[in-house]
Amino acid sequence: MPEIIEPFRIKVVEPIRMTTRDERERLLGDAGYNVFQLRADDVLIDLLTDSGTSAMSADQWGALMRGDEAYAGSRSFFRFRDVVRDLTGFEHVIPTHQGRAAERILFSTVCSPGDLVPNNTHFDTTRANVEATGAQAVDLPAPHGLVPSEPHPFKGDMDVAALERLIDEKGAARIPLVMVTVTNNTGGGQPVSMANLRAVSEVCRRHGIPLYLDACRFAENAWFIKSREDGWADTPVKEIARAMFDLADGCTMSAKKDGLANIGGFVATHDAALARQEENLLILTEGFPTYGGLAGRDLEAIATGLEEVVHEDYLAYRVASVRYLGEHLAREGVPIMQPPGGHAVYLDAAAFLDPMPRTDLPGQALTAELYLAGGIRGVEIGTVMFGRTDPESGQEVPSRMELVRLAIPRRVYTESQIKYVIDVILEVWDRRSAIGGYRIVEQAPVLRHFTARFEPLT
Repeated sequence: MPEIIEPFRIKVVEPIRMTTRDERERLLGDAGYNVFQLRADDVLIDLLTDSGTSAMSADQWGALMRGDEAYAGSRSFFRFRDVVRDLTGFEHVIPTHQGRAAERILFSTVCSPGDLVPNNTHFDTTRANVEATGAQAVDLPAPHGLVPSEPHPFKGDMDVAALERLIDEKGAARIPLVMVTVTNNTGGGQPVSMANLRAVSEVCRRHGIPLYLDACRFAENAWFIKSREDGWADTPVKEIARAMFDLADGCTMSAKKDGLANIGGFVATHDAALARQEENLLILTEGFPTYGGLAGRDLEAIATGLEEVVHEDYLAYRVASVRYLGEHLAREGVPIMQPPGGHAVYLDAAAFLDPMPRTDLPGQALTAELYLAGGIRGVEIGTVMFGRTDPESGQEVPSRMELVRLAIPRRVYTESQIKYVIDVILEVWDRRSAIGGYRIVEQAPVLRHFTARFEPLT
């Protein structure tokens, strides 16, 4: 009996265009060696992101036909709101067109220049939206989360002692909120334990600071708590998720991840006065509060997806399929973030291409080589995405980790396609000493990884 099978049948298929290495060399060169600039039709296996790339279920497609497109008071909004309320317990639910819009509305409302926003680790748009207000995004990952090879069960945890020190040194008045990202995307898709969430919540309540969850992958995090943390094995995932939300004062969410939808998100809170401010900003930039930039059909698809994502047969399959990729690579000596995360396998590019200097952008080099070798599109999560330029020396300051994320879309790829990914990575691993570095030749002042252009050093 196999360990796990897909808890669904495939009903619709989409063709993949096969390409040759010669084609891919030309296409990547034309894209400035930035995989974000490739056409999706030129990618064989697209592991760039799990955001908005899920295959929707038959029930979700059916829900689209029930969408009420009324501008105000849509019944689809009330179904969406009630599902989010039941899941999170937050009274005030504000839909947005995606997660970064929820972040912008939250941070624009509560943050001021000079403020500090601690997080276990901010992801790219979260950091950008914090810093666009003049506040500073502060990463406080637990020390065990910074060692890719260490197989700690909860490497996404926040460093609670560091949070206490930050509050003592800077003052609670400068911290409008604390955020915890579940799972920790920048830190390797690693989960946060309930014990850590509880400890962070206690610190926040003691100092009168609101705690928010970045809840994009709340269900995967809840599954890891159920399977790894003492005392939760017999608790349904939906109840674990509610226990996580009960420790917080609000949340933002991109429904393009654990909402199993192709677009959408929301911000939710217990604070009625704050919700009114957020709705005013929503009306200005997103839409009326009962649609928030979404069609009624999207609200229906998200509501159905949030109900489906806590099904435990789905989550068992989801986590096992990611683990399958990670364990096969690790068995052959490929350095990865251990243990494999909930939505992605993260290659440790610094160790993979050792002794390449960090300033030669090993994460970018490995990302480019995976596309050239097999048409696989991953994403660099390292110095290109999170490095910075030292204001005094003008030199590039590398990020703390140099990773390449292979994010697996939900309910999209089969086992044979993942086996192909393994074969390509092992082929690249075998000739890793011949892979050269890259340099940036053009970049934007913020979120440079989306549009930067590169050239090979050799």
